[in-house]
Amino acid sequence: MKNFVEELKWRGMLAQIMPGTEELLQKQMVTAYLGTDPTADSLHIGHLCGIMMLRHLQQCGHKPIILVGGATGMIGDPSGKSQERNLLDAETLYHNQECIKKQVAKFLDFDAEGPNAAEMVNNYDWMKDFTFLDFARTVGKHITVNYMMAKESVQQRLNGTARDGLSFTEFTYQLLQGYDFLHLYQAKNCQLQLGGNDQWGNMTTGTELIRRTLGSETEAYALTCPLITKADGKKFGKTESGNIWLDRNRTTPYAFYQFWLNVSDDDAEKYIKIFTSLDKETIDALVEEHRKDPGYRILQKRLAEEVTVMCHSQEDLETAKEASNILFGKSTKDSLLKLDEQTLLDVFAGVPHYEVAKTDIIGKAAIELLTADAPVFPSKGEMRKLTQGGGVSINKEKLADPNAVITEADLLDGKYLLAQQGKKKYFLIIAK
Repeated sequence: MKNFVEELKWRGMLAQIMPGTEELLQKQMVTAYLGTDPTADSLHIGHLCGIMMLRHLQQCGHKPIILVGGATGMIGDPSGKSQERNLLDAETLYHNQECIKKQVAKFLDFDAEGPNAAEMVNNYDWMKDFTFLDFARTVGKHITVNYMMAKESVQQRLNGTARDGLSFTEFTYQLLQGYDFLHLYQAKNCQLQLGGNDQWGNMTTGTELIRRTLGSETEAYALTCPLITKADGKKFGKTESGNIWLDRNRTTPYAFYQFWLNVSDDDAEKYIKIFTSLDKETIDALVEEHRKDPGYRILQKRLAEEVTVMCHSQEDLETAKEASNILFGKSTKDSLLKLDEQTLLDVFAGVPHYEVAKTDIIGKAAIELLTADAPVFPSKGEMRKLTQGGGVSINKEKLADPNAVITEADLLDGKYLLAQQGKKKYFLIIAK
């Protein structure tokens, strides 16, 4: 078996590890779990480091379990949060769980033959009938308040600027997460918990609970990955428009591909190790090639390709590349017609937009529309001159006659018209 810890180390994916963890992983096949709260119906790329840890774990011959926190999602984890999160109802949490399972199945093999097939569990299944009295007697008596208060995540909330402090509900979160580990240890012989470094306090509570409940000779361990940041120190995965989601309905494959394509050189060198399964030899060769000619952006291109195929598909990658060419390369009207509405808007998000009543578009001469209603050109004379030189296009087709009439058939998705001035100046006209 490949050494899982060594794999994480060279990829820059190891933050903290409990003594004895590596020895256990080298000795036998280990079952490990990672938890995620189903607070949305999609994971975003901030979750990807943890999911990739599970992927590498399975590729190293161990068994991964992804725990969807249907119960803990109803509580809210204070770790790394400045205020209490909104609580979700059971129906919403179940829907979110099903969506997350489909996404994780692209990274983990749930149908693998042999004992290390991936598995998904929901802690709501073992928590829903657990009464408060049972919980206090079974779990609460083993962990002291002093121990819980000493955790950094608790201290930050108690001593921080949060207006509402720390609720009892959130205070109990580390016990709930600790019980998850105890349950999985007993039910599935799960000996290792994986997570982000902000989870270290909750994870060590789990190992402590197992030892105090089952005896000091039990082997339970924790291992964390670092919280990923950008080279400028800002939070990874956040853009001006919000999170980069794995769900194509929240973030189109084109926008997803563009995110990775546009990361800095330093970040690309770091991210290609964390977010792909490429081996060290391949990555080292790519880094060396990239450094010879950074302008070609070979690292960004390979990173964007690998992650887009993994999260979406090869077909989505090709569509994203084709969409990119609409702005930055040669393309045709056929390429434009292949775009769905959201991808079209993503591609042309940075170009000037004009909203015009549909009745003022249909049946109007192009020269009237593009100088009066949507002033792409400052004057009719300038538009005529540019048209004669072949410098005006509508929907990627050269405009031969400035007096050509715009028809319903010209509107993309029934509401968009793309005007082009020269090779690189685009204008999107939106029919209201």
